[in-house]
Amino acid sequence: MRRRALIGLGLLAAALGAPVAVPAQTGAAPPAARPPTRGEDRNQPVTVDADRMERFGKESLVIFIGNVVARQNNSVQYADRMEVYLDEKGDRILRTVSTGNVRIVTKDCRTGTAKRAEYFDLEQRMVLIGNARVWQEDNVVSGDTITIFLSQDRSIVQGGRQERVKAVFYQKDQAKPADSTATAATSKPQSGCEN
Repeated sequence: MRRRALIGLGLLAAALGAPVAVPAQTGAAPPAARPPTRGEDRNQPVTVDADRMERFGKESLVIFIGNVVARQNNSVQYADRMEVYLDEKGDRILRTVSTGNVRIVTKDCRTGTAKRAEYFDLEQRMVLIGNARVWQEDNVVSGDTITIFLSQDRSIVQGGRQERVKAVFYQKDQAKPADSTATAATSKPQSGCEN
């Protein structure tokens, strides 16, 4: 039996929308999207679906367990478990931790995966941990840890003991075809990614 928890906290958007709106970048990473402004995505409603939800008022903690799907402003995050840490009043998200089969799909069709994702609102920092990978189309960057500084449009990818940082980037053909209708027919739609 699945329960659906609808959370109207625009601040949870920081844990879902903002972290996924910017890809991991190194000097050679895929082209970056414009980072969202501080309040742009946070005012959108957030819907979290899970098999179970537990709330711990004294700890200011909400835990979503089992097949977690969090959607906000055409971005989505999947995980086995998501912990949401609130301030003392329960008005503001301080931190989120997602674990187990973490997958993030942004509104601009970028995808990230990791074993664990942590988001820190005050620093506007997202950390993908454990076999972290971010890609768009054929371009991909991977490492043990990918740290994304959202407000700075900057990221750091670190390798682990077993594997170094890897990146693959395909150059786009800058030449424009003579027939512009052929381009329109073969190009992907801007808003049509699977999430």
